[in-house]
Amino acid sequence: MRPLDGLLSGDRPGGLVLSLLLLAVLLGLAFAPFLFPGTRPLGVAARICIFIVLAASYDVMLGYTGIASFAHTMFFGMGAYGVAIALSKLWAGWDAVLLGTAAGVALAALVAILIGLLSLRVRAIFFSMITLAVASFALILATELRDLTGGEDGLTFSVPRLLTPEFRLAAEPVLGARLDGRLVTYYLIFVLSLALFLLMLRVVNSPFGRVLQAIRENEFRAEALGYRTVAYRTLAGALSAAMAALAGAMMALLLRYNGPAATLSFDLMVDILLMVVIGGMGTLYGPVLGAVVLVMAEYYLQPAMAAVSGGLKGWPVLPALFDPDRWLLWLGVLFVLIVYFFPAGIVGKLREGRR
Repeated sequence: MRPLDGLLSGDRPGGLVLSLLLLAVLLGLAFAPFLFPGTRPLGVAARICIFIVLAASYDVMLGYTGIASFAHTMFFGMGAYGVAIALSKLWAGWDAVLLGTAAGVALAALVAILIGLLSLRVRAIFFSMITLAVASFALILATELRDLTGGEDGLTFSVPRLLTPEFRLAAEPVLGARLDGRLVTYYLIFVLSLALFLLMLRVVNSPFGRVLQAIRENEFRAEALGYRTVAYRTLAGALSAAMAALAGAMMALLLRYNGPAATLSFDLMVDILLMVVIGGMGTLYGPVLGAVVLVMAEYYLQPAMAAVSGGLKGWPVLPALFDPDRWLLWLGVLFVLIVYFFPAGIVGKLREGRR
């Protein structure tokens, strides 16, 4: 089991139930195109991969440093806009993808460093308010710079031919899945997401990650031991921002479109926060489960309610209660129940039960 420990940086999930859940998520995503054939399931699986990276990168800030930032969607948008601008203004080639991704990641890391150095010396609540103001400014900027960002309409662009539906690896489907550019896009996102998650897992379990946890638990004691807390938190913020920007680049390639509503909205920030809280802060495994629960609920709760409502025809009240138009109500109820029964998140509850 030593190679597995090295891959997971010594941070085992802990507990049979949690290990089986994570293994099911990994295998389900690895074989999603063949287990769940179709364009919609493939798109949902790709979004889960992207949101795992996005939520885990936010957990590096919130769960491991104790700092709540509301600018995470801004970094997500920077990566997406980097790819979108490069592919729409230059050419649809891999060099343009790499150039746009590098520009978005560099800008996100630089802005995160500037925010950290200028704002992390204040109290946590004031830092959160500053990041909210900066994120709002970025949203306004993306809306107003129409020549560069496309304004509210966003940017639609072409991607390299390898990622288009016209590209075919084989003429006939294999196990119900078409071997075309969409499949290549999905596995590109899956492999990159897995690699980025393992990289973050290694970082938070390194001596650097231990210092971040020490700062989270007692900032004054960490300073007394000689650690420069602002510097460590700033570096953690830069890492978190870079990972979010990479997730944004993958989202742009998946959608072949980017706009303010797609990557910069405050609703998206709420979703990220919910993923981390539901799954369990300070674990990185928590955001994996949180992303799966939230994305699956957003895409499949409404059709499930429609089926239930149809099966209850003839009953009083119940068909109206499970009307698909009320899916947001039941989504809210689901989240309240999860937070109530799992105050430390799903991973925290499972680990607590194991102990």
